[in-house]
Amino acid sequence: MLEVENVVTRYGAIEALKGVSITVERGEIVTIIGANGAGKSTLLMTICGSPRAASGRIRFDGRDITEMATYDIVRLGISQAPEGRRIFPRMTVLENLMMGAVPTDGAHFEEDLAKVFELFPRLKERQSQRGGTLSGGEQQMLCIGRALMARPRMLLMDEPSLGIAPILVRQIFEAIVAINRERGLPILLVEQNAYQALKIAHRGYVLAGGRVVMRGTGRELLADPEVRAAYLEGGH
Repeated sequence: MLEVENVVTRYGAIEALKGVSITVERGEIVTIIGANGAGKSTLLMTICGSPRAASGRIRFDGRDITEMATYDIVRLGISQAPEGRRIFPRMTVLENLMMGAVPTDGAHFEEDLAKVFELFPRLKERQSQRGGTLSGGEQQMLCIGRALMARPRMLLMDEPSLGIAPILVRQIFEAIVAINRERGLPILLVEQNAYQALKIAHRGYVLAGGRVVMRGTGRELLADPEVRAAYLEGGH
């Protein structure tokens, strides 16, 4: 469904992605792991059109989106839950979710809102509360919920467990699995918690220095000695 082919991305003279190729098929969770600075977030942002790929091609459901504007990519069906959550802190939970529904023109707002509240009951309890007063975990729920309000056909998620209490990390990963299984929504997941990410992934890629250096199923990468030594803190 998503095909990234030999993509190069630059920030000025710095080449952040050096010919990256990945695919995400329908119904899959695909995880990208790697050290800080490996190019993981840059890959997600390049797929969304900012920054643009300097070379290579990006195709979504057979359509070339390499040169598309970000808002057109979102309307085509790719939503992102970005690193750092980036909610609107002065808006209420409900207003944040309304912003997420803008690409759909609000055509199914009540139905989609009910689904988000079913997935994250805590958001329903706090729908009148300003986003900036939520805990880190609650803000992440809001970030994911906002992305889902756009009715995506693919969801990109960047570090959803970053800065979240361990008890809420489990809830976030359970929600990711539920979104994938119940909605059939393909997910491209960038995550520092390599163990949890690979545990739920159908397939995964390891990025290092802007290049894909390993690929395989989630189980294969979990069992790989190099991956375990580098990213799984002694195997967990």
